[in-house]
Amino acid sequence: MSFIRRAGPMDLLALNLTNLDPLTENYDIGFYLNYLMRWPSLFSVVQDRDAGIVGYIMGKLEEQPPSMRHSEHYTPWHGHITVLTVAPAWRRLGFARRLTESLEQASDINDAWFVDLYVREKNKVAVDMYKRWGYSVFRRVVGYYQDDPSGQSEGEDAFDMRKPCSRDKNLEHIRENGENFVVSPEWVS
Repeated sequence: MSFIRRAGPMDLLALNLTNLDPLTENYDIGFYLNYLMRWPSLFSVVQDRDAGIVGYIMGKLEEQPPSMRHSEHYTPWHGHITVLTVAPAWRRLGFARRLTESLEQASDINDAWFVDLYVREKNKVAVDMYKRWGYSVFRRVVGYYQDDPSGQSEGEDAFDMRKPCSRDKNLEHIRENGENFVVSPEWVS
């Protein structure tokens, strides 16, 4: 039996089953700890009684600095999904959807404009899944994923996908044909 619960500090040492998946981005322990300390209500795990942690979502609430407010690339107060992953044997059981809905609700309660996430452009399964859940591509970030340690490749593009929260009644932060709106990684940091 598996269930969802809020993450705790000891869970950071038990993420291997999910982090060994090649589609899951991995970070150092300090990165995870920072999220756990700053946004504890946006860091949840799927706990299986026998297998341990089999999935998790890690998110935050943020906005870009005031100096960016007049830029066309400015992102206002919003929820952000940093990582969403479920171990292969526990996929298609609804855990990813439930984790995502939880973060969306927390973002809405905190008066966010939208929830966003970055996904590899070539990860069609994930892109299609998010589209089914109401997300749309807002923009393409060229070379966002820099996986080549030698630095010789240009990197893989990411889609910045967004889902509006109830605050965005006029859908100001949603764009049609976002796949064709190209930005560089400097504009999204």
